[in-house]
Amino acid sequence: MSPTAFVVAAYIAWTLMLIIAIEAVRTLAVLRQGRAANTFLPDGTDISPFAHRLSRAHANCYESFPLVVGPLLLALAIDHPSLTDPLAPWLLAARIGQSCVHLASISLPAVQLRFALFAVQLGLVAWMLARLIPGGFAS
Repeated sequence: MSPTAFVVAAYIAWTLMLIIAIEAVRTLAVLRQGRAANTFLPDGTDISPFAHRLSRAHANCYESFPLVVGPLLLALAIDHPSLTDPLAPWLLAARIGQSCVHLASISLPAVQLRFALFAVQLGLVAWMLARLIPGGFAS
């Protein structure tokens, strides 16, 4: 498996882990607090600040999926993962880092770090696209 294919699978696994964590938090609320399973708000604000951050971190993953994973899938589809392999692990690291910072805090420094990690992802995606597009400046 190429690094590009691994990163696609790992991104999906990371998103899955976040939703499993959401379900675990909700299950605990049902079991410990007697909450009805059909009363949860989608954004987690009715559970705790952490549950809200967890819901947003998960949403960030699926909202960014086409942008972040799109170039990787394109590279695999055109049989040129060698163009994305070197940077794909860094893309995944920046995505997971962004999620972890989001889970940890919403302080100003944390938000700035989250933005920096998102900016890294955007830069990596732009570079990958430039390499993938025939006649692009990095081909």
